[in-house]
Amino acid sequence: MVKKLLSLIMLNKYTLFFISYLLTVSMVFSQNSSDKLPLSSLLLTLEKSYDIKFSYSDNDVKNIFIPKPEEGISIENLISYLNKETFLQFKTLDNRYVTVSFLNKYISVCGSVLDANSLEPLFLTSVKVNGYKLGTTTNSKGLFYLKNVPVNATLTISFISFKTKIITAKELFSTHCKEVFLEEETEELSEIIMPKFLTAGLHKNADGSTVLDTEKFGILPGLIEPDILKTIKILPGVESINESISNINVRGGTNDQNLVLWDGIKMYHSGHFFGLISAYNPYLTKKISVTKNGTSSAFSDGVSSTIKMETSNKITNKLSGGGGFNLLSADAFVQVPIKKNLEVHISARRSFTDVINTPTYNNYFSRSFQNNSISSSAVNNTESKFYFYDYSFKFLYDVNYNHAIRANFIHIKNNLDYQEKYTTNTTTIEENSTLKQENLGANITWQANWDSKFSSNVSLFFSDYKINSSDYNKDSDQYQTQFNNVLETEIKVDTKYEFSDILHFTNGLVLNEIGVKNTTTVNAPTFSKTDKNVLLKSAFYSEIKYHKKNTYARFGVRTNYFDKFTKFVVEPRINIRQQLNTEVSIKLEGEFKNQTTAQKIDFEDNFLGIEKRRWILSDDKNTPIIKSKQASFGAAYSKNKLYVDITGFYKKADGITAVNQGFYNNTQTLNSIGNYEVKGVEFLVNKQTDKISTWLSYTYAKNNYTFDIFNPTTFANSLDITHSLSAAFNYNFTKFLKVSFGGVLRSGKPYTTPIVGNETIESGNRTIVNYNNPNQEKLDNFFRLDLSGSYDFNFSEAIKSTVRLGFTNLTDKNNIIDSYYVVDETSENNVRRVNNYSLPFTPNLSFRINF
Repeated sequence: MVKKLLSLIMLNKYTLFFISYLLTVSMVFSQNSSDKLPLSSLLLTLEKSYDIKFSYSDNDVKNIFIPKPEEGISIENLISYLNKETFLQFKTLDNRYVTVSFLNKYISVCGSVLDANSLEPLFLTSVKVNGYKLGTTTNSKGLFYLKNVPVNATLTISFISFKTKIITAKELFSTHCKEVFLEEETEELSEIIMPKFLTAGLHKNADGSTVLDTEKFGILPGLIEPDILKTIKILPGVESINESISNINVRGGTNDQNLVLWDGIKMYHSGHFFGLISAYNPYLTKKISVTKNGTSSAFSDGVSSTIKMETSNKITNKLSGGGGFNLLSADAFVQVPIKKNLEVHISARRSFTDVINTPTYNNYFSRSFQNNSISSSAVNNTESKFYFYDYSFKFLYDVNYNHAIRANFIHIKNNLDYQEKYTTNTTTIEENSTLKQENLGANITWQANWDSKFSSNVSLFFSDYKINSSDYNKDSDQYQTQFNNVLETEIKVDTKYEFSDILHFTNGLVLNEIGVKNTTTVNAPTFSKTDKNVLLKSAFYSEIKYHKKNTYARFGVRTNYFDKFTKFVVEPRINIRQQLNTEVSIKLEGEFKNQTTAQKIDFEDNFLGIEKRRWILSDDKNTPIIKSKQASFGAAYSKNKLYVDITGFYKKADGITAVNQGFYNNTQTLNSIGNYEVKGVEFLVNKQTDKISTWLSYTYAKNNYTFDIFNPTTFANSLDITHSLSAAFNYNFTKFLKVSFGGVLRSGKPYTTPIVGNETIESGNRTIVNYNNPNQEKLDNFFRLDLSGSYDFNFSEAIKSTVRLGFTNLTDKNNIIDSYYVVDETSENNVRRVNNYSLPFTPNLSFRINF
């Protein structure tokens, strides 16, 4: 493995060296000043005034501006003045002719480097003279000075997280230091083509991804804060079969087929309160991008989508922060500058659900634990306590003007304690059941700008996910424990070479190790089983991106090697957008992807009546590598703040297993390998004015499984939502008062019914439900209306606050989100249907302060 790694590293090194050797590009800028004249026109004027003739080359005097000399001075003084104010040599041949020559002379230069947005000086900016061992850095006022600079040289001015600028020495030759403005660079994100998409803070990028900027987030129906994963559910093609953000389904895929990254860390747990709210604090997470297809080759896993979250990566040198609460939890965040080049960002959130029961908590709790022993605690003399928390740290350190180090840490936890008391004769017995979920992650990154063209990024992360549960069943006097642990580490080297502003070339090398452990113990009968699997993966990717005016194109390929299976998997990627005219554009996206982890779903009657998901790792046999191929083509129209988008897509995922599809029928115990295939169309129309933003989105999709050993072999996917329609209306009464109203109407999910007249059968010494062919029936349509309002006010210029009120399911409709059957001898035909319902009418309130 080491030899393979070294060979890949050498290949990458020589490729980049070859490109660097072949390509060198200079950029020349000039700036005119209102109190200076072009030397070329000034010489013509002086010829007439002094009746002399200047002999010069047009290239020598091009882009030179000097103040006009005093009128009436002698020719000798004029020549001295011209020699002083320029880097040219003026020499009198006789009383009429003056030669102007360009000498390889040296000049002194100076400049003032400023942030183009805030106009703040940039301290420790790198200033290098290209081709010479000469350079400096800016002082605390953003100023720099250099002597003995070759007059024909160019200078590279760079600062971490800002776009590098190349400028000529001639431009910096002045008695007054020229101001040089650097623009902040948005890394990894393509140019924004829609600065406001649906609501403020949502952007549409040229590569098709959607970006949420939490700092500028507006308002959406029912939401009281920019909940990261709830927000993306408004996008066409993104659904949640059970309204849980722990079960986000992108173009018909399961939730475990979404790659979720938080500051480069792969996360295996995404929800609090069993998926009803996001587990990521939105107030320190600044940008979230969602890519459904045409993913960059820098990313693997997630055969359905890539959800990439990024915290602030820039040292602000300002103390800022905020805090707030809603009816479930309280949170706070702060950004603390320690030195000019060192800063720390901290966020924390904790629920108070184990102390205070609010109406929101009661509805969330009932929604999570309906139809089980916990929900009937008042009858069964039981007590339950649930809470969650998350916190994160980020350290930002600028080593110097070209090198920066970033380190991140995040911890997410959910904790449920369930206590049951019962009396046997005269003895009171107390039994405890617990369910703990947590995800720890850490990442360290070294960012380096080696010159104006070449940059690199080296990162290392680990992610540690655990679910630890214990359950006592008094009816069977059985105590069982289950433990699931995923530990993943990865080192990644990413390099980028900029041929020019419009053409970038990216290469990368990845080494990844993932281990998954599953342990189950039962006391009666005594049983214990532990499965542990480890997989080492490596990958090399290469990508070229072209973006000029109306054309965006990104072509990439990723080669993955699985050491345990001695197998290569090659994945091409393509992403093209072409603007046909000022209103119409077309787009083409395609990708091959793979993933080696999946979730095995334990059924609802297995543990506390809660669906539990455990991660498993591919063994290339019973659990193969999941591979997907996807293509989409669409067109968009944009004019006068009207945006219309229509996209057709096709996706097929091979290597899925029955155990990770959540079947609740006769197939649920079968370990079969199959695929799903989905075809569909997404449509979106969005109209905006200064005060109004309204939109309507519709998705049509047909999603089918194929499992060869089932009968029938092809049937509806458990996530098949044929029709999905959503609409919303946002209105800004004032700059401070906003309201959002909207709704969702979609087809019900498929489910399976028992065979009429033969509802149960004997299996060994057990009676089980005798299910019909899978997923032949569909639940009733899902319908929900939501409303939210927001009011901003300021305590002072430095302290700003926001109050938001949200209502979910205004009509209090009983939407059935899942249905299954259990054996019940007291019921007709010995079976009883169990329905799970969505959230009822649920209010929520939040209050925030930012400084």
